[in-house]
Amino acid sequence: MQVVLSTAPNYQEAKTIAKALVEEKRAACVNIIPNLTSVYEWEGEIVEDSEVLLVIKAEEFDKVAMRIRELHSYEVPEIISFAVDKADTAYARWVKSVVGI
Repeated sequence: MQVVLSTAPNYQEAKTIAKALVEEKRAACVNIIPNLTSVYEWEGEIVEDSEVLLVIKAEEFDKVAMRIRELHSYEVPEIISFAVDKADTAYARWVKSVVGI
């Protein structure tokens, strides 16, 4: 199991991405966390933006990343993954059953 993180510029875009990932069985669950402030450098400037965080529970990073890139409005969306070292057995089984692994 993996946890994939991505940000979106607003709640509606985050919800669109989350629904697509779950409906297409690329993710078992996506948490949408609003009111995030991101500070980063873009094209030589320091930028501060309000964003929405997606916390995605999935099995196959490439399928998730590909779909996020297709739906996302950013030129370079954040898409990073962390392998889950330990998880409740029943929860991990549920994630696998939802995404068809």
